[in-house]
Amino acid sequence: MVEDGRMIRRDFAAGETGRGPSVPSNGLANDPRAGQWDGRRMSHRMIADYKTFVVTDGEGVRNSLYVSGCPFHCVDCFNSSIWDFQAGHEYTQKLEDRIIDDLKAPWVQGITFLGGEPFLNTPVLLPLAHRIRAEFGHAKDIWCWTGYTWEELARPGETPDKRELLGLIDILVDGRYLKTQKDSLLQFRGSKNQRIIDVPRSLAQGRPVIWGKLHDQERDIPEIYLKDREAGEGAQAS
Repeated sequence: MVEDGRMIRRDFAAGETGRGPSVPSNGLANDPRAGQWDGRRMSHRMIADYKTFVVTDGEGVRNSLYVSGCPFHCVDCFNSSIWDFQAGHEYTQKLEDRIIDDLKAPWVQGITFLGGEPFLNTPVLLPLAHRIRAEFGHAKDIWCWTGYTWEELARPGETPDKRELLGLIDILVDGRYLKTQKDSLLQFRGSKNQRIIDVPRSLAQGRPVIWGKLHDQERDIPEIYLKDREAGEGAQAS
């Protein structure tokens, strides 16, 4: 919501507890009530981008589908240009067929759903995810980034399409991007509140289980390179 020219973020579930790490977001993002946002109505089946053979959107070589539309409106979101559900271009059967064909490459580990908000684009992603499972089983994995927390997706009153999509995903990166918790050393995340969750294990245990391959950096890469370079130059000088 915009008031006096400023974007105002609201907690629409004020007073509700157990919503996951750093929820409420304290003005850094919108916080929805259960079922408040329904992708079956909100999605315009629009795609912001589709990228092949990338290595930044999860483990291994992947293909990435960026859906359009996100009402979380995280402050300093790097994809704010696709908050609009009508941004980009329409998802087509031709694109879906290409996605399936691209996944056949033996060096591609899987696909990643990003956005925008994937869980508010279930009219696109549910049929695609079901087709991937039908054609590849679990030989190709599915990663997904979302502004929702695990707890929000699992709470009573949330729309059933979200839970259906969750059940088709292997790895979930959950939570809003919160600029006050930004950390460049995190693996595949932008802020410390976000988690990389093993979905099948979490569903089996009834609680969020962190991905077993999590490996955050301990030092910034430029810092490491600088110290290594200085050490090398010192050795040469001596």
